[in-house]
Amino acid sequence: MTKRVLIVDDAAFMRMKLKDILEKNGYSVVAEAENGVDAIEKYKAETPDIVTMDITMPEMDGVDALKGIKAFDPSAKVVMCSAMGQQSMVMDAIRAGAMDFIVKPFDTGRVIQALDKVTQ
Repeated sequence: MTKRVLIVDDAAFMRMKLKDILEKNGYSVVAEAENGVDAIEKYKAETPDIVTMDITMPEMDGVDALKGIKAFDPSAKVVMCSAMGQQSMVMDAIRAGAMDFIVKPFDTGRVIQALDKVTQ
């Protein structure tokens, strides 16, 4: 069965790049969001199998959005996406319930490894 993914990133280019990687590897992107507020709404509407969540975004950052999604669905599977140098925020996200993280720029093998791991 195809795993359904919500991609959350404020950069359209990053969403496009991640969508391309995922769809070429058997995942189905059911929604995209450009900030944390939008992410929570789309999660509630789509209930995807997994979420890729950028950390730094306008309106609501990824850690707060993760907390909002986890409050709605404690079993939500969220993989954080971070740029280099955001280790403390990644640790906050892991403590808040993120299952893994991937680093930008995206390495296709690492992205698929992370998503496969949390969806098994």
